[in-house]
Amino acid sequence: MQLDLNLLAALDALLEEGSVAGAADRLHVTAPAMSRSLGRIRRTTGDQILVRTGRTMTPTPYAIAVREQVHDLLQQVRGVLAPSRELDLATLERTFTLRWHDALVALGGPALLAAVREQAPGVRLRFIAESSIDTPELRRGEVDLAANADSPTAPEIHADRVAESEQVVVVRRGHPLTRVKTVTAARYAAAEHISVSRRGRLGNILDDALARLDLTRRVVVTAPTESAAFEFARGSDLVVTAPESTARSAAADLGMVLLPLPLDLPPAPVYLSWHQRYDTDPAHIWLRDLARTALTGAVSGEGRTAR
Repeated sequence: MQLDLNLLAALDALLEEGSVAGAADRLHVTAPAMSRSLGRIRRTTGDQILVRTGRTMTPTPYAIAVREQVHDLLQQVRGVLAPSRELDLATLERTFTLRWHDALVALGGPALLAAVREQAPGVRLRFIAESSIDTPELRRGEVDLAANADSPTAPEIHADRVAESEQVVVVRRGHPLTRVKTVTAARYAAAEHISVSRRGRLGNILDDALARLDLTRRVVVTAPTESAAFEFARGSDLVVTAPESTARSAAADLGMVLLPLPLDLPPAPVYLSWHQRYDTDPAHIWLRDLARTALTGAVSGEGRTAR
């Protein structure tokens, strides 16, 4: 059986007004048109809905029983077809899942959480680890917001480039490279390196840049995260190359030294990515704005609190 949602609006008006004429005025249709709708409702439900009692119409017991349910259903349908764009942060209750690069969680996560808790205490954030393989969580709706250095290629995934950070060389205090006047590309290549790769790859764009100078480097170990790589390097002569935004904390917390990278490389970008289904979702727009502010400020070193 095919259902006509117009009949739901007509039934609601008939039960509220108690007459065909009143329901017709309410829905801005003619009385004959409303009378035809009442006939269709009677055939669909098998109930008279309204019966004449003298000069007035009286609802049947069935009509009285379903009156509130019909009204609530109609309001739900209207809410689905014309959703409110108003966002009440004070009462918003929602859990967002974020898949961010681990360094970005450490840099921008606290500022984002502080801003969220201040504005919408009913919102919860779930930061989950990045995978070592390409995964479709954004497309499937399992992740609300991703943040990493990858620009998405799928047309349904939208992204903003929210920040960028220059690459630097990170070594322990007293490392041989700290005792030379200038870290040249040749000296950089001659050192032993640790590569940061979630997939365990030994090579990356650094090797391409060195190859253009007829230089090669030796990667002796890989680590899945920058923080793990810094731990390797703090007690050895290994060299880590990482975004300056991430390396700042290593210099402050681990006593590492930052040196300029003697290669012509573009800065490491930070992309905020989401599925297009959330483009016009008011709560998601609000979260994206806070995340953009938190990441931009953290990567640029302008602060750790999003406003």
